[in-house]
Amino acid sequence: MRLGLFTMSKVPTIRILSVEDHPVFREGLRAVLSLRPDMELIATASNSLEALEQYRRHAPDVTLLDLRLPGTDGFAALAEIRKMNSDARVVILTTSEDDADIRRAMRGGASAYVLKSLPMQDLVAIIQSVHGGSKHVPHRFATRVAERMADEKLTERELSVLRLIRDGRRNKQIASDLNIAEATVNFHIKNLSQKLQANDRTHAVMIALRRGLLEI
Repeated sequence: MRLGLFTMSKVPTIRILSVEDHPVFREGLRAVLSLRPDMELIATASNSLEALEQYRRHAPDVTLLDLRLPGTDGFAALAEIRKMNSDARVVILTTSEDDADIRRAMRGGASAYVLKSLPMQDLVAIIQSVHGGSKHVPHRFATRVAERMADEKLTERELSVLRLIRDGRRNKQIASDLNIAEATVNFHIKNLSQKLQANDRTHAVMIALRRGLLEI
């Protein structure tokens, strides 16, 4: 709308799909979003099958997805949504505080992992952030989850090198033990140090021992 020399532009609306099987929580979310001029709840679903149907039909900007759903769980729905759209922005909205669930969700392409106990105003802020391309994990889990995800990326060869470093072997000896070139050993040490955020080979072993990747 144009008023004189000024133009009033409409606030961009974030179109949201809610996948939630608990009516009370779903209606509470609907009530909160209805008060937001920048957000619109365009569709709801109570199970994974409905979620996929609604996603295909509406192509929402942000999907709020519960993990515990009747029939197929939210992880399967997340995978299917990501197949439909690799850039899909999905917020996992759940009661589960399990590290394994958080890691699985984030590895599966979720943009955020949010506990249902979070105040609604904070959830609104996360939806805005995710719509803008950011990711979110609860602060009290973030460091622990990041460490575990890094641990899982260590290859068997890198773990073998770590064990030999722990045993006091020098790089040349490790190369001989594993029947690989010393340059390859150096390459593995560089990679595993980056993954563990270690300053050097000794520091890498200390981190691995603390996280239970190695035994004394």
